[in-house]
Amino acid sequence: MAHAHGHSQAEVEARINAPTGHGYLRDLVYGAIDGAVTTFAIVAGVAGAGLSPAVIVALGLANVLADGLSMAAGNYSGTKAERDDARRLADIERRHLSETPEGERREIREILKQKGLSGDVLEAATDQIAANEDAAVRLMLTDEYGLAPVEPRPMRAALATFGAFLLAGAVPLIPFLLGLSDAFRLSAIMTGVVFFGIGAAKSIWSVAPWWRSGGETLAIGGAAAAVAYIVGTVFAV
Repeated sequence: MAHAHGHSQAEVEARINAPTGHGYLRDLVYGAIDGAVTTFAIVAGVAGAGLSPAVIVALGLANVLADGLSMAAGNYSGTKAERDDARRLADIERRHLSETPEGERREIREILKQKGLSGDVLEAATDQIAANEDAAVRLMLTDEYGLAPVEPRPMRAALATFGAFLLAGAVPLIPFLLGLSDAFRLSAIMTGVVFFGIGAAKSIWSVAPWWRSGGETLAIGGAAAAVAYIVGTVFAV
């Protein structure tokens, strides 16, 4: 069910003038799934090779920290590149508004025409937006280049990815860290619960039912883990 929001004048002004931002759902889901998949893949591979629990813990912890930081750094760089590109395009549009105002006015008019405006209303709206540099640039970025209207925040995206990776990636190691008997079986069960839980939680922002979203994520993670375990058994000692 979609989240409801109010439509009074004050509520509309507050919501439109202060958008929630880029959003970090993708970063959280991506980090959590990758953390659980890659860590359990290492656990499964090492267990399949018949190595000791100490080796599993050492490699698993190294993966959680190193791979998590690597993912966070990659997400930071990628998000920053998107932000920098948006700023570059904004500078280009500002230069065009200054150097070729009539050409930019035609672009604004065409964008507004595609939105359903026509006649005197179209011309008046075009004049108003063309006279406001910030409004014209925002319109160009969203409708000419297809960019999001709110700038992404690289550091927040990186922290969201790393935090989700760390939390989900630590789960497969818990039975080994606690020295439990039948640790691999417990690790597999706990990781499966994490996979399903991530998918079920993701359904809050989806039209898919929670059980289908959870099952899909469980199938993806389970397939990756199965491949790692099979490869590990090839090198069993």
